[in-house]
Amino acid sequence: MAPDTVSLRYFLVLAQELNFTRAAARIGIAQPALSARMRRLESELGTPLLVRNTRSVELTAAGAALAEAAPPALAALDRAWDTARSAAAGELGTLRIGYSLSAGAETVPALVDRLMGGASGLEVGAVPMATPEITPAVADGRLDAGITRGEQPGRGVRRYLLRRLRIGVQLAEHHPLAEHPEIEIADAAAYPLRLPDRAANPAIHDQLSALFQDARPHPRFHTPAVSYDMSQRDLRDGVTLAPAGEAAVTVQPAGLTWRPLRGAPSLTIHLVLPREQWPLHRRIRAVARTLAQELHWLSD
Repeated sequence: MAPDTVSLRYFLVLAQELNFTRAAARIGIAQPALSARMRRLESELGTPLLVRNTRSVELTAAGAALAEAAPPALAALDRAWDTARSAAAGELGTLRIGYSLSAGAETVPALVDRLMGGASGLEVGAVPMATPEITPAVADGRLDAGITRGEQPGRGVRRYLLRRLRIGVQLAEHHPLAEHPEIEIADAAAYPLRLPDRAANPAIHDQLSALFQDARPHPRFHTPAVSYDMSQRDLRDGVTLAPAGEAAVTVQPAGLTWRPLRGAPSLTIHLVLPREQWPLHRRIRAVARTLAQELHWLSD
């Protein structure tokens, strides 16, 4: 038979006080109710725990043994309940997040820090991935969550808008257009435009290239030899401009600056979660929503 943990906790108070009146007052129940619980506990155990007389209460050998063994057992039970509650609140476990490199400069670190800071039992592993691979990995369970630029296609997931970013261009600090606080789209289109290979992120590639579709003459697009070119020599030499979201400002290489494009729509960053969600997924959703509000990520 499962032990009556409430009566057991009452018994421990009585074992300290050795007086029904004082113990009942500490617990906050009537003395007859405490006496009834003690009799029921003794009946369940099949042995007397207390020796009662008109003046005092004493522990039997079984009572003394129970008074010694019960506290660590109850503490372990309390920890088990706390663990279950933490798991139910999404504060316990391992969270696997995949993110695109372009979202990793600012958005992902802020989210990971907030997740780990609010739950000591939560482990977060964040890994950079090719953007087209993130949504399928969330859908089939290899990832718990994803952070992507743009609303990436794919089934079996739910997408939540996490952040809006102004679109601008990265350019050399000595470039003539860098003198302007904002750059006209047509002026930017007069220079070769540096875009990553479309396979790296078709949705964003198409959105960025569409900005210049009405420019005349038709803009020239330049694709770097590698998808994540660390040198960016063509940019630093002033040969090309690179359309980019304003988060590029936070990781600006030496010699480069960023200017917004006047009239351009926003780039978006999305949180991707599986369609069927568990407490861990609901926690990251709640934390992401709070963070977006606090940092004004969704301000127009």
